[in-house]
Amino acid sequence: MSQVTQNGFLERLRAVVGAQHVLTRPQDTAPYFSDWRRQYRADAECVLRPASTAEVAELVRQCATEGVALVPQGGNTGLCGGSVPTGARREVVLSLARMNRIRELDALNDTITAEAGCVLAAIQQAADGAGRLFPLSLAAEGSCMIGGNLSTNAGGVNVLRYGNAREQVLGLEVVLPDGAIWNGLRALRKDNTGYDLKQLFIGAEGTLGVITAAVLKLYPKPTASATAWIAVRSPARAVELLALLRERLGERLTAFELVSRACLEAVMAHAPGTHDPLGTAYPWYVLAQLADSGEHAALRALAEVALLDCAEREALADVALASSASQSLALWKIRETIPEAQFTNVKHDVSVPVSKVPELIERASVALEAAFPGAKIYAFGHIGDGNVHYNVGMRDVAATAALMARREEVNRVVYDVVDALGGSISAEHGLGQLKREEIRRHKDPLELALMRALKSALDPQGLMNPGKVL
Repeated sequence: MSQVTQNGFLERLRAVVGAQHVLTRPQDTAPYFSDWRRQYRADAECVLRPASTAEVAELVRQCATEGVALVPQGGNTGLCGGSVPTGARREVVLSLARMNRIRELDALNDTITAEAGCVLAAIQQAADGAGRLFPLSLAAEGSCMIGGNLSTNAGGVNVLRYGNAREQVLGLEVVLPDGAIWNGLRALRKDNTGYDLKQLFIGAEGTLGVITAAVLKLYPKPTASATAWIAVRSPARAVELLALLRERLGERLTAFELVSRACLEAVMAHAPGTHDPLGTAYPWYVLAQLADSGEHAALRALAEVALLDCAEREALADVALASSASQSLALWKIRETIPEAQFTNVKHDVSVPVSKVPELIERASVALEAAFPGAKIYAFGHIGDGNVHYNVGMRDVAATAALMARREEVNRVVYDVVDALGGSISAEHGLGQLKREEIRRHKDPLELALMRALKSALDPQGLMNPGKVL
């Protein structure tokens, strides 16, 4: 490609969004070309920062004419290399960060319409201001953006009660690979008029089109909450406790997070001032969150009765029930700090049926210790929906670095156990580049063929986020 041709292309892009929003200088583009964990990095021709759906559509048309691939990017908080270039062909990064408007909030219909660049926390705050709840919640909510959340079908801590990101969406606006705009921003809970097209783009990681806006569900804002840090003897006890609490508390139980002792110790070492909530070491813990209408005192009383009953049944060993909002926040801070407290190790985002979680943890631990003597397991996550973040390190930095170099071998051990238990190698983080090849071992060939057929039909030039998913 000649310099003249490239310059002409860049000038056409600048004409769409303005020169200041076509980034080409290395000091400006660097943050967009590397993922959050710095596991993936590649250069692209530029970074484009559109401010409207019309601008996105025109940029996509220009790239389609030129045969240049687009990498849609939101907050770039992903863990699988799905939002950064691969460097395998001509690419541009399409940052949706400037598209951060909330277009409408309809409290009577319990919906909010937000653009793809809206930070998740901003949507939560807008809902809260209207006396409503947007329940999608995850550790990166202060920087991740709703377009990326939907493109990866994000999960988070409230899936137990409200479901994944997919279940929070009523309608989408999407720019297709040829630049056409599909306006599917319907705020309907019943619409039985054919294929549910929005579901094609949720979880597709930008490989079928660019999500530019969404109509999202809102819920009544709870007026009472309770948070409990619970010690259990084993993951099996945690699963039993989950069943008992759901029987007694129903949908008041909104989150149920498993935390190993290793994870708690990592947080206490990483974040000075963090304390063991119980003071006595136990092998496993559960962080449970309750929410309801009514008064805090009434919900707390219900929680106390339920937890006492569970203790009598030996489903728990000890418990600390937060007595204030600040205590609740401190408990959740422990959970939210776990990912950064063990930043460097071999990470797995896997899911199995809830009843199989204890078997997953036990079988994978035995297999890893046999294959990698001294392996240290950092298991935590959303046991309420069967999603375990099963991370593997060693006793010291050097040994962990050596283990990281053998990541594919470690993955194979864990994924084989997951497969045997009827699970998934990606529960909520997506496939990206990280699991693009590995998924071939776990998906039925017919499923993969159907996925490729969809990709070919919608994106025949293969320009939308190439090198990801398939």
